[in-house]
Amino acid sequence: MLRKRVTTDPGRNERPDTPFADLDDYLDLPRLAGLRLAPDGSRLVVGVTTVNSARTRHVSAVWEVDPTGVRPARRLTRSAQGESAAGFTPSGELLFLSTRPGPDDDEPASAAALWRLPGDGDAHVVAAPPGGAHDVVVTPAGTVLFGSSVMPSAADLAQDAQIRALRKDTTVSVILHEEFPIRHWDHHLGPDRNRLIIADGREDLADADGRWPLRDLTGHVGRALGDDVVWDITPDGRTVVTGWAVAEPRASQRYTLVAIDVETGERRTLADDADFEYESPLISPDGRHIAVVVHRRSTPERPYELALGVLPVEGGPLRMLGEDWDRWPRSAQWTPDGTALIVVADDDGRAPLWRLDATTGTPTRLTDDGSYTDLQVSPDGQWVYALRSAVDSPPTVVRVPLPGGRTVEPLPGPAEALGKVAPLPGTVTEVVTTAADGTRLRAWLSLPTGASEATPAPLLLWIHGGPVMSSNSWSWRWNPWIAAAQGYAVLQPDPALSTGYGLDFIRRGWNEWGGRPYTDLMAATDAAVQRSDIDSDRIAAMGGSFGGYMANWVAGHTDRFAAIVTHASDWMLKDANEVGDIAYEFVREMTPETADANSPHHFVDAITTPMLVIHGDKDYRAVVGESLRLFRDLLVHSTSGDTPNPHKFLYYPDENHWILTPNHAKAWYATVFAFLDQHVHGREWVRPTLLG
Repeated sequence: MLRKRVTTDPGRNERPDTPFADLDDYLDLPRLAGLRLAPDGSRLVVGVTTVNSARTRHVSAVWEVDPTGVRPARRLTRSAQGESAAGFTPSGELLFLSTRPGPDDDEPASAAALWRLPGDGDAHVVAAPPGGAHDVVVTPAGTVLFGSSVMPSAADLAQDAQIRALRKDTTVSVILHEEFPIRHWDHHLGPDRNRLIIADGREDLADADGRWPLRDLTGHVGRALGDDVVWDITPDGRTVVTGWAVAEPRASQRYTLVAIDVETGERRTLADDADFEYESPLISPDGRHIAVVVHRRSTPERPYELALGVLPVEGGPLRMLGEDWDRWPRSAQWTPDGTALIVVADDDGRAPLWRLDATTGTPTRLTDDGSYTDLQVSPDGQWVYALRSAVDSPPTVVRVPLPGGRTVEPLPGPAEALGKVAPLPGTVTEVVTTAADGTRLRAWLSLPTGASEATPAPLLLWIHGGPVMSSNSWSWRWNPWIAAAQGYAVLQPDPALSTGYGLDFIRRGWNEWGGRPYTDLMAATDAAVQRSDIDSDRIAAMGGSFGGYMANWVAGHTDRFAAIVTHASDWMLKDANEVGDIAYEFVREMTPETADANSPHHFVDAITTPMLVIHGDKDYRAVVGESLRLFRDLLVHSTSGDTPNPHKFLYYPDENHWILTPNHAKAWYATVFAFLDQHVHGREWVRPTLLG
């Protein structure tokens, strides 16, 4: 159960009885991801992440949720290593991924194996390739498709194991790269690379230990099956459709779409155009058509665009759906009759469900508020199951009726079963204003309990990353309610470049990061501080990733904020664009001249606001060198005149773009609020205990 407490400090309002007021209680809240529905619709499972008993890391388990909404949720798996749902066999038995040791093993596996949990027996391994298994797809006939990392010179999985053993025994970790990219987000690519593996899940073909026969479908294909690739397989198990990365000049690449014959391994190209990329293929229930996200590639003059297309599995012309619909569909799922696709698309600070007619492309909105992920359509076509979240609601399991939607029915979930349904320390509202060019702007404003004209709350401007995204859903990593529990109001605007407002809204800020995105943020802040429950004399700004870049830009262009927190940011933008893990994307979107014109480092001499710089060393998207240079520049060029230096650098040697380890997250929040206490409230700096 959650500990119940009310925290008070001299000079602060009494903080509410909520887990958001205590970081240990906050870390105890269950986090849901990975919804899976059984083929007959009778079973629904979800991954639930909690903190381990030592409170040193998060561990996931698989829980079952009653799709009818009658029975309480129940836990299905349990181990120190954790498990994640991978799907179901045709007969409805759970498949999950885990590194947990087998019954005859003393140590956990080095990579995730695929496990099967019968309805009347113990879980056992059905596939354990040396490089692990991921992204499992199961056909009605029992053919199983998944990805596995295999050493480039390995002819088969047995030889892959031998090569790995040799490298381990000789303590060799060196990687020879022959192409770009070489890193992705938080890990190095290679020497092993993804291949597609086929398993026959028919029980009569399993060996004495219950393991399925495995076959390498693709062999070594280098970069082709990168970390972002999605694949699917026809219901008859005869054809795999997948994204396929191909090399381009200037160390670039793009994703094409290919079909692979499961029997022969023969590959044929379905879609390949230098101006487009093809993502997230999904085969129709009858196995005849493919829905695919078509990504029109950006240029310095034009932002990228996303739309949904349909083409035959056997090959043929690509037919676009909803070309006049000024929204970007994702997370598509076919209806069982193949007449429509259920999708998610950002819209005005939400990410609702839509029904997209597969013939006309006409979109029909199914839900109002909320943000939806992990869609699963029932086999009778009566329900869409999903995880629903919002700025003021963590992800929960819900169902929405088809065809018309609108009603959203929460299902009894793991949080209820664990007794960890968390009350919020405040309320959320919207702030709407107008930009200088007449464009409507909106933002979420999370207000702490007790904020009023008599006791106005200090304001945190909370700048989202991306930049092409929206503040429209719950975040465990940057949670505004922890700030609200500390008495702060949190403003989360969607400035130019944000999704859910149409392509023209993105165009307003394209290649002009320091232009309208900045002025939109200031306009939203101006609107918020006009409220009587906001203290306009005590405001600070925070941002991560693109939001960190923007925090740096804000610091050099205004002194209105008492403090600025910049996390995983870019500082010298031209250089940053050329050294990130997907540099080919950055340099295609922005010319060197534009990057330099929008680079925050040019304005370091104007910075008078105290800044807290935060970065993880294993961040390969926004590399740590940017924050190292930023912090040094602040020390060398700062005109604050303060002694001692007002700026600080919170450095994580073992974290990446996100701070994931529980105690590291505690140190993050503790440092941020200690810094804000000092500069927003004028309190003495107190070094967080976890920092020694």
